[in-house]
Amino acid sequence: MSEPETTSAEVENQYHHYTGNRIPWYVRLMWLFFWIFAIAYTIRFLFPAVRVELFEP
Repeated sequence: MSEPETTSAEVENQYHHYTGNRIPWYVRLMWLFFWIFAIAYTIRFLFPAVRVELFEP
């Protein structure tokens, strides 16, 4: 077996270019609708149920 090279990334200067991906507008819109639904659902169903369970025998 051959020995692995021990050069630094600066010397090697390849495979070290990382780029991000831009999130499309419709995916951001889907997340926005999800969070609006999650908050509305929590306010509509969770808070009244907690009140009933905790304060009414």
